Amino acid sequence: MLIMESVLKIRRMHQVDGLSISAITRQLNLSRNTVRKYLRQPLSEPPTYRREQPAKPKLGEFEPMLTEWLDADVKLPKRLRRSATRLHDDLQRQGYRGAYDSVQRFVKHWKAKPALKQAYVPLVFEPGDAYQFDWSEEEVELDGIVQRIKVAHFRLSRSRLPFVIAFPRETQEMVFAAHDAAFAYWGGVTHRGIYDNLKTCVDAVLSGKERRFNPRFLALMSHYLIEPRACTPAAGWEKGQVEKQVQDIRRLCFVPRRKAGDMAELNRQLQAEVERHAQRHPHPKQPEQTVWQVFETERKQLRPLAVSFNGYVEREVRADSTCLVRLDRNSYSVDSRYANHHVTLRVFAGRVLVMADGEIIADHLRLFGRDKTQYNPWHYLGLLERKPGALRNGAPFQHWQLPAAVEQVQRLLLSRKGGDKEMVSLLLAAQSEGLEALGTACQITLENKAVSAALVLNQLQRLRQPTASQDKIKTDVIPLSIAPVANCGRYDQLRKGGAHAQR
Repeated sequence: MLIMESVLKIRRMHQVDGLSISAITRQLNLSRNTVRKYLRQPLSEPPTYRREQPAKPKLGEFEPMLTEWLDADVKLPKRLRRSATRLHDDLQRQGYRGAYDSVQRFVKHWKAKPALKQAYVPLVFEPGDAYQFDWSEEEVELDGIVQRIKVAHFRLSRSRLPFVIAFPRETQEMVFAAHDAAFAYWGGVTHRGIYDNLKTCVDAVLSGKERRFNPRFLALMSHYLIEPRACTPAAGWEKGQVEKQVQDIRRLCFVPRRKAGDMAELNRQLQAEVERHAQRHPHPKQPEQTVWQVFETERKQLRPLAVSFNGYVEREVRADSTCLVRLDRNSYSVDSRYANHHVTLRVFAGRVLVMADGEIIADHLRLFGRDKTQYNPWHYLGLLERKPGALRNGAPFQHWQLPAAVEQVQRLLLSRKGGDKEMVSLLLAAQSEGLEALGTACQITLENKAVSAALVLNQLQRLRQPTASQDKIKTDVIPLSIAPVANCGRYDQLRKGGAHAQR
């Protein structure tokens, strides 16, 4: 095929210079048919090349099979689709004896067909009708450490107001905490919630729109009286607002990589950034108002907010012989009475409660990461009664923050023989009286310069006794009519046998 410049030269030589086809072929070293073809071609059309489709005597009967294979492969992930070479090999096993080129051209032609584009129906939501929820994974720098976190995304479908909150993980207790935070931020709840088919929310996807929701997730929905709706699998357009929000928030808040001291500071930054954007960004359907202004109108239509949901997940575990329970590769201490016993963990987003016999036997801040241990020294006091020597090197007591006076008394007692038993007796007393009272008793004892457990316990006992009232009792004095006279002679009469003595 000639380029447009060569075609223009042929036409100009023939029509302007008056040269014949033979003369043009001699000068340009072209064939007569080529020159004749471009002289007959319309001036407005650029030269094109159309390859004539050759006959396919060997592939023809296999085309339906090949088409069926291609239609099936296109529904699979890209990594699982067969190449033209693999399709040629499979056809040969079915009896095809033709060349690979025919199969390759057929596949190329099949892929060149215009794909069916999906069409969508625009959705309209009433004020206070629904919100949409989704997760995303982002990369941040917390306290100088680069790590990946999970971000919960909420979006009010009417006003388009977003709410985002970050968590270390995407677990069910995090889902509960995210909902509590979002509803508290909005100041109310909607009638419906639109979700993906998350494992933390949906146990099974049934036919059509039917779902079997997780019981604890249904408890959350029942608490706030929200109707949950799960989208059709692979139909992200059903919650397209929050799907787009994930991309918008990533560009707004996480590019470049955001830095913060901890997760709490990060969430404060995110909330301020998103709120500032909502106050400046026009609403897509009501451009004369900002997203925040439309939200202020929608807020009045939200249902009143109930008390926060008690969002925990329970797990049955066994406390080991060192009074520790394990959760997500981290350890937490429990009361020594429950060593080697089964207990129940109530796992919240930021706390871990240990339950036994219906009572809380341990309350810890939740640890994230791996191979970390959180001790409560009070859990081991029962063991110290039998093993007081563990006070010196016991792991739970290494970083125990005691009042300064108590620490000073402890150093003095542990420096002498038998001092560990004395110190344990003081700690056992503090278990009922409190560390503040023990600190006061230790301070008074240190001022007297003689330190022993008995003296500290004596001072603690004195602090426990109520102070006697110093108020004087006032009484009315009745005056005597005959004032008494001092007369010591009366005693002499009694001694000598007076009238009184004779009786």
